[in-house]
Amino acid sequence: MANARSVPVLMHHHVSPSPGMITVSPENFESQIAWLARNGWTSLTLAQYADFLAGKPVPRRSIVITFDDGYLDNWVYAHPILQKYGMHAVVFVVTGWMGEGPARPHAGQAGASLPETPDHRGCEAAILREGRADDVMMRWSEAREMIAADTFEVHCHTHTHTRWMKQDISREQKREGITRDLSMARLVLQQQLGEVSDTLCWPYGDFDEDYLPVARAQGFRYLHTTHPFGRNVVGGDPEHIYRFAIRNRPASWLRKRIAWSYHPLIGPLFNRFKARQKKMVPGP
Repeated sequence: MANARSVPVLMHHHVSPSPGMITVSPENFESQIAWLARNGWTSLTLAQYADFLAGKPVPRRSIVITFDDGYLDNWVYAHPILQKYGMHAVVFVVTGWMGEGPARPHAGQAGASLPETPDHRGCEAAILREGRADDVMMRWSEAREMIAADTFEVHCHTHTHTRWMKQDISREQKREGITRDLSMARLVLQQQLGEVSDTLCWPYGDFDEDYLPVARAQGFRYLHTTHPFGRNVVGGDPEHIYRFAIRNRPASWLRKRIAWSYHPLIGPLFNRFKARQKKMVPGP
């Protein structure tokens, strides 16, 4: 069996019937996941992905499915679809936005009265202005159920989701803020789940020369970005993992996007062209 030389990493935020930015409908998400499952794609765990970067073999059609922030709709809609098709995903959670309480109903439960899952703007308002994070974010009980079902694994996306690079503070204050944020996230993950991995996803994709030493000092080795125009290859940089955002389109879009950006010949050309368009540094 052929082994993968490159592994696409998909970036999601919301799977919800509430339309809006960075949201995929449940119908389109199921179309994409069903296509991956039917066509023999293996959804890697992050431990398997780390092995891939280090040169250990993984199946040729391997992929990593990630979600950012940890919204309630990930539990309500994404979890049962992943479970239906036997696929595995990763959620990077903002630990300060998650709360306690019993697990709420999800779409895989027949006859369940489902909680509301607002669009992204509605979630931002609930979290940042109205003090209602629990209404729109996953609870720890739900995270633990997803881990038990092997539909999701849970990793760090900081404690506060603060854009420290955008704060009007000194460089030293920025480093101190990042350190506190990561340290608190690690503490909460350890308390709630009993472990903390060595993988971190940068909020908003923000990082610079001050962020990296702090992340390393906190024990993080694998750093996920929001840079879409590069291929994750054997021996690739674990501190700069490329991910591309998933659009609210059916499986045909995902098939083409993977073909364009991860083909061994077309991919580098596509990524250089798109990076130039967006004034970004192209990846391999």
